[in-house]
Amino acid sequence: MTVVHHRTAQIQDLTVFYREAGNPANPTLVLLHGFPTSSAMFRNLLRDLADAYHLIAPDHIGFGRSSMPRVDEFDYSFDKLTEITAELLDTLGVDRFALYIQDYGAPIGLRIASRHPERVTAIISQSGNAYIEGFTPFWEILFAHAKDRAANETEVRKLLELDATEWQYLHGVPEDRRDRVSPDTWTLDQAYLDRAGNKEIQLQLFWDYQFNLDGYPTFQKYFAEHQPPVLITWGEHDEIFGPDGARAYLRDLPNAELHLLDAGHFALETHGDEIADLIRDFLRRTLR
Repeated sequence: MTVVHHRTAQIQDLTVFYREAGNPANPTLVLLHGFPTSSAMFRNLLRDLADAYHLIAPDHIGFGRSSMPRVDEFDYSFDKLTEITAELLDTLGVDRFALYIQDYGAPIGLRIASRHPERVTAIISQSGNAYIEGFTPFWEILFAHAKDRAANETEVRKLLELDATEWQYLHGVPEDRRDRVSPDTWTLDQAYLDRAGNKEIQLQLFWDYQFNLDGYPTFQKYFAEHQPPVLITWGEHDEIFGPDGARAYLRDLPNAELHLLDAGHFALETHGDEIADLIRDFLRRTLR
């Protein structure tokens, strides 16, 4: 029987919660979640792949069960979240690993990969954007907020409410698969968002996201120069990071394996079995 462990580590005097499954002697896959969720998004994938791989799925600071210091107590930036994640892997003694990047997990994981290419064995991107082409009209209000926080905060706060959280899970999902998406997903995410002070944290990260775009040339240079094995499993109907962002990877990574799924932003909820099979086949071929 597959066992998923729920553990914590102390990193820079903060508690980082992480899920771990599989034998550490096997190749490691690090799973990096996006907004507004947590490592809970990987609950099924951990069990699906633990027979052959060692999996680690942390909650970013301010998310899930990890520490949630106030915005005036912690630098909520993607640079800082990257630093915490890298220190966690060092603390756990994980030297070489594949990365699964989704949403916010992409700018974190790709910072690590581009700074330490020798440590990254492969990359799996599920709506893990690294190209301007991936941005959809969803981002218009967020980029406006980046330029003028005060004028746009009221509208942006709507993205932190229950209807928006539920929409993230259900948009783009085929009618015959909507019943595969558990209401527990958005209910849990919203419970974390509704904690006192958390929406201020999310607003800060919304604002800081603009600086991830400055890193895109570095990420793309890393792809072009190092040609890491890349598997792209992306929801074709994702209205947050559109499929053009998936196709753009092929510009720098002509050997990347692209699979556009009949899914939305959280493709694992509706296509988890297919994604697990794709990952298993991909890693079997690339890590042998």
